[in-house]
Amino acid sequence: MALARARFSCLALLHRGRRNISFFPNSSPSNWSKVVSEAEKIVGYPTSFMSLRCLLSDELSNVAMQVRKLVGTKHPLLNTARGFVYDSRNNLQMRGLVVLLISKAAGPSTAAANLLQQDMVSGIYPSQRNLAEITELIHTAFLVHRGIVNLKDWTNSDGPLKDLQFGNKMAVLSGDFLLANACTGLAQLNNTKVVEVISSAIGDLVQGIYYENSTAVKDNDVTDDITVACWEEQTFLSHGALLAKSCQAAMELARHDEEAQALAFQYGKHMSLGHKMNSDLQPFLKGSAEEPLAFSLNSAPVVFHQELIGREGWIYELKQAKPQGRQVDYTKLWGAIKAGKGVSSAIDLCCYHGNKALEAIKCFPPSEARSALENIAYAVTKF
Repeated sequence: MALARARFSCLALLHRGRRNISFFPNSSPSNWSKVVSEAEKIVGYPTSFMSLRCLLSDELSNVAMQVRKLVGTKHPLLNTARGFVYDSRNNLQMRGLVVLLISKAAGPSTAAANLLQQDMVSGIYPSQRNLAEITELIHTAFLVHRGIVNLKDWTNSDGPLKDLQFGNKMAVLSGDFLLANACTGLAQLNNTKVVEVISSAIGDLVQGIYYENSTAVKDNDVTDDITVACWEEQTFLSHGALLAKSCQAAMELARHDEEAQALAFQYGKHMSLGHKMNSDLQPFLKGSAEEPLAFSLNSAPVVFHQELIGREGWIYELKQAKPQGRQVDYTKLWGAIKAGKGVSSAIDLCCYHGNKALEAIKCFPPSEARSALENIAYAVTKF
């Protein structure tokens, strides 16, 4: 048991600095791969290469050569770069895929036939495909930016300090390059409302990440009193706004009315919240008392647990799990949360968001694209 606790403590420390580069959890690799493969056939090409033109540009090729200098260190930019090239368990371009699917599911509008001088390919306008690429570039840019290391926490085992400083500079510059390319592509869409919507999504991302950093939990700190409503608001900003507003913008590019835009927005919003809820639940659904998985003290089940037992009860449990002068015993805390109703409440809310996503696309005509969106919603709410 002591060995398991020591191992879990290390996992918890690593979890704080780890950045997720996938959209959806992968509890069933074969089933999920099938869902993605079928969806990609519907939209016309593998979206795993959606932003390849930018990633293989001369500028980023030079960045990649510089990133090789980080080999041997623990700088997160190295793992992020590896994930973009190869990830056997997850598809990295799911936001773009959802944008393409919802574009095809909605189809052309009556107004589009008279106003748009674009030929549809596989039921999707070229401008909508460009929007999907832009969405992925924005997401990738923020992933790279969020890989910046806090040098105050630097230790000798992380690698030479000068290499980590160099890695931070590369994360800032390469992230800025991707974001600049995304903004250039956004302007080329020649649609002021789409520019406004996606620009607001970028602002939401910045605000959401600021909230995440300001409420980040350290081992020796007591967590903030975060309510479930506050958790949902912050999660939407940092994880849901980009997809929701990209889906809305895809409808605008096809000249769909405000009702269709609102439905597309709702699908993206609830899909994102459902996904994040699913991701937060995994340590409590797959872990065991002997070998619990790492979890964040600001994750959904923990927030539910804290709200259900009250502030005083939560502080008491933290004190029990953290003897004086020692770090938090995450194994003991995991058991307390697992025994409560926070996990089941989080599951219920995840299913609620999945159902809301399904409701949002029921008004779209039956099609392969709509079925693919439904399958993705089912996959996110499957435990």
